[in-house]
Amino acid sequence: MTAVNTNNTEPSSVVILGSTGSIGTQAIDVIRRNPERFRVKALSAGGRNVRLLARQALDLEVETVAVATDTAVSDLREAFRDELADRGTDRALPEIVSGPDGSTQLAALPCDSVLNGITGSVGLAPTLAALDAGSRLILANKESLIVGGPLVKRRAKPGQIIPVDSEHSALFQCLQGDRREAVKRLVLTASGGPFRGRTRAQMADVTPEEALAHPVWDMGPVVTINCANLVNKGLEVIEAHLLFDIPFDRIDVVVHPQAMVHSMVEFTDGSTLAQVSPPDMRLPLSLGLGWPDRVADATPPCDWTKASTWEFFPVDDEAFPALGLANEVGEAGGTMPAVFNAANEECVAGFVAGKLKFNAIVDTLRQIVEEHDHVPGESMTLEAVADAEDWARRRALEVTGAR
Repeated sequence: MTAVNTNNTEPSSVVILGSTGSIGTQAIDVIRRNPERFRVKALSAGGRNVRLLARQALDLEVETVAVATDTAVSDLREAFRDELADRGTDRALPEIVSGPDGSTQLAALPCDSVLNGITGSVGLAPTLAALDAGSRLILANKESLIVGGPLVKRRAKPGQIIPVDSEHSALFQCLQGDRREAVKRLVLTASGGPFRGRTRAQMADVTPEEALAHPVWDMGPVVTINCANLVNKGLEVIEAHLLFDIPFDRIDVVVHPQAMVHSMVEFTDGSTLAQVSPPDMRLPLSLGLGWPDRVADATPPCDWTKASTWEFFPVDDEAFPALGLANEVGEAGGTMPAVFNAANEECVAGFVAGKLKFNAIVDTLRQIVEEHDHVPGESMTLEAVADAEDWARRRALEVTGAR
């Protein structure tokens, strides 16, 4: 594995995939405040916000920029010209890479760390490229691990993946220094989303606008809606199983509306360790960027001088059946999680478009995964994952009538 700088004699080199999204922009905020520790080598983005991408690239003086489509290249060049004109300067532009493999090319560059902040299973190929290149993988793209679990685990060296999801970063921190044999169970926390406390019947006619009104986190639309029905928490349970090799029957979820305890580890002696901090993604991002060292003042800490109350509730499995379904999918393994994830993306799109009711998202997912004749993990290939996802998307469109 590429040696990671820990003595601050030279900045650690970082490639950021998905730089204009929520994860990417927050990571850049951490990096800008610690220029002596980090140097960004390359950036990739989908191409919908080329002006922000151009601004980031010029500010950070990166060598290479990638956009997901060839058509975005001319827009990006124009954005560079406009940005330079606004600054009244002229300089050589970064190399521009385009196309669906652009992020994968950047992930394979020699560097200390690759932050994969891409949304969706398109992040799988870049994840594998970063692992094969020997870089440390700062993983915010949970879908790549979920859909390609066996492939990712076969490629990853011990300690090469640092998780960025707040829950998995919390578990990662709580598990430092303890043997897995001492772990009794993992406890992931969920804020409960905008519909905490509602029954299934009360959620029958909720609108996309209501589902997008998350009370704690600021995320993209797919993840936000997944949080509203706990599909996202189901994906996180699968991710925790793959990251930490803990069986599904020893991974629990509790609802914690204050979102201060990000997850917990219960040990065999009866003790429980919890990671606590205000809800701010810059903390797990800074941990991934700086590991094994922490980044000072990454986020404001808890104010222990003020009285506060933290609550914990069991999940209502009848109102939120996604968790149980995700456990079944994770236990089945192989290409089943890929089908679950791909079908969910199409179902969420159908809900946003008004073609599917909110509760029907998970109902449709169950129908599709039960129809899937999955490929077992030991036989999985990239082609098998791609075929399974393609089938799941087509089937979701058929079932929802969106095709």
